[in-house]
Amino acid sequence: MTVRGDDPISGPNEDLLNRHEVARHFVAQIMALDQTQGLVVGVMGPWGSGKTSFLNMVRPQLEESGAVILRFNPWMFSGAQQLVDAFFVELASQLKTRRGMAEIGQLIEDYGEIFSGLSWIPFAGPWINRSRDATKVVGRLLQRRKEGISGRSARLRKALREAGQPIAVILDDIDRLSSAEIRDVFKLVRLTASFPNIVYVLAFDRERVEAALGEEKVPGRDYLEKILQVSMDLPFVPAEVLLRQTTMALDTVLGEVEWVNDEDSAAWPDVLAEVILPLIRHMRDVRRYTVSVRGVVGALGGRVALSDLLALDAIRLFMPEVFSKLHSSAHALTAVSTRYGSDSEDPSISALRAAGHEKPDVVKALILRLFPAAARHMGGTNYGSDWLPLWLRGKRVAHRDILLLYLERVAGPSLTVHDRAEIAWGLMTDLVAFDDYLRRVEPEHLQEVIAGLETFERDYRPEQVVPGSIVLLNLGPDIQEKPLGMFEVGKSMVVRRVVLRLMKSLEDESEVERAAEQVLPELTSLAAQWSLISLLGHREEEGHSLVSKSSAQLYEWSWRKQVIAAEPKDLAREEELLRILIVASRGVADEGGQLLVADDRDLTIALVRSARSEIRRQSVGSRTVNRTPTLAWDALVSLVGDEAELVRRATVALEEVGDAEHLTLLHKYADGWRPDSFE
Repeated sequence: MTVRGDDPISGPNEDLLNRHEVARHFVAQIMALDQTQGLVVGVMGPWGSGKTSFLNMVRPQLEESGAVILRFNPWMFSGAQQLVDAFFVELASQLKTRRGMAEIGQLIEDYGEIFSGLSWIPFAGPWINRSRDATKVVGRLLQRRKEGISGRSARLRKALREAGQPIAVILDDIDRLSSAEIRDVFKLVRLTASFPNIVYVLAFDRERVEAALGEEKVPGRDYLEKILQVSMDLPFVPAEVLLRQTTMALDTVLGEVEWVNDEDSAAWPDVLAEVILPLIRHMRDVRRYTVSVRGVVGALGGRVALSDLLALDAIRLFMPEVFSKLHSSAHALTAVSTRYGSDSEDPSISALRAAGHEKPDVVKALILRLFPAAARHMGGTNYGSDWLPLWLRGKRVAHRDILLLYLERVAGPSLTVHDRAEIAWGLMTDLVAFDDYLRRVEPEHLQEVIAGLETFERDYRPEQVVPGSIVLLNLGPDIQEKPLGMFEVGKSMVVRRVVLRLMKSLEDESEVERAAEQVLPELTSLAAQWSLISLLGHREEEGHSLVSKSSAQLYEWSWRKQVIAAEPKDLAREEELLRILIVASRGVADEGGQLLVADDRDLTIALVRSARSEIRRQSVGSRTVNRTPTLAWDALVSLVGDEAELVRRATVALEEVGDAEHLTLLHKYADGWRPDSFE
């Protein structure tokens, strides 16, 4: 099946509604009527119901019945005088080219000359009254024309009777004219409607034409009934036919386009039945919709859930008033809530529903099916923030970023990050490819891309755990640390969260241990090793007990030996140096020993810098985050063994490299300053 544009069909071979037989019976009815006094028949139906397509099937059957077909499109002309001149000229010129019809063509042209050149019915124009002389001239001209009407009319009637062949004049698109032009067309028809063997076939929207023909105290329907001898309303298209044609057309347009996931596919029947089909009235709507879908799927296919995409495009096409409100309603449609129970309706949701007052059920279904978080404004269920990753993963417009992508056609920063995370997730089974991709991400965006991997938690596979954990834990130095907001977490925590979820995706303790034994030897820093060991172990507030206690103790003991044996220059390169040394020193102390840091300049500098952190405070009602730099002073002293020794070593080392910032903070602590208890 080929998807057509918004053009009528050209013949019965394209007839999808089985109207060919209806057209045949219609033509048989016309040809069976007495045409000696002319005939006017009407084909009526609302815009888009297929009137032109029906006429395209009627025309060849009229020709087979012996009629000469003339076509006049009044929509190509504007104004009374243009219609008059063009009408007779068009009919005459078409007849002159037909065998045996040249004489009739000339007679019609002569007859039409009577009505050309002046405004007609009433025979007056605003220029007539410019002077008394002009009025006299026009009066004499009109008198001559009046005297010539009967003679020319008689000759034309005689020629039409003698020809004995019906002439079918088809006028389409009458309902597209202005009201004044519609009245002019029907006056033209009345001028020649009683001529023998002239059959007018008029196609129009009944309501539109009746409204245009209505005059004071004279209903348009009464006027129309006086003109039409035969009328036919196009049959309604059965709902099941529209459904079949819509789905067939969509199958053709979508081709190999796939659903985003099973949830997307499962949502489609309800979206089709409740949002799309109620908006499709006839075959023109089917064609318009499927042509539109082709474009939007080409632009956004694969980036927005297909069921959502198809629903929103139907709203855009058939309910533009509602569509225009979507952008201003984006927050209310997608914002989640932690409250229980329903909320009062948001003003923007009310405006959205008011815009769709003609089809309230469609708008309600649109909100409930596509924007579940907005259901609470209509007495429905609340959805919390735990749903956001699922909607984002499923590319549902229920997530604000996806909705804005559809509306704005531009992916915002957060959605761009999600797209990159999705690519990374797809590469996670291949250690080299995964590592290469993440290292090509801009350092300032790397942390967000790694955090985005959490979105795919439900889809983690066992074969992703080892390569994914190795790459992520080794990336630490390449992730750019950013100033943190009041409740944000640092880069190491972002990595740990993803690795923890990878390990939790394994079925049991033994699988986690096998994975850990593959990952640990591949980690390139002591910090990365400890991140994994502490995640899997049993330490309070740090471990998640994913391995046995004996395995956790073995991992810690082996790691501690590496710390003790490490050269100062190697330790100085560790990002989380203070944490590493504190954890190792506590383990050594538990065994009855003591771990003291060597007096090495680079190691001392690295140790002081790693001991720095900050306290963040935010006042109520203010967006400003105040930051106070601090040092883990007691931890530093414990590793050096003496406060004075710490100050001595650090002062010499920091002065040598010109690190005034950390030197000032060091002396602030040496002078007795400490953060207050509240901080």
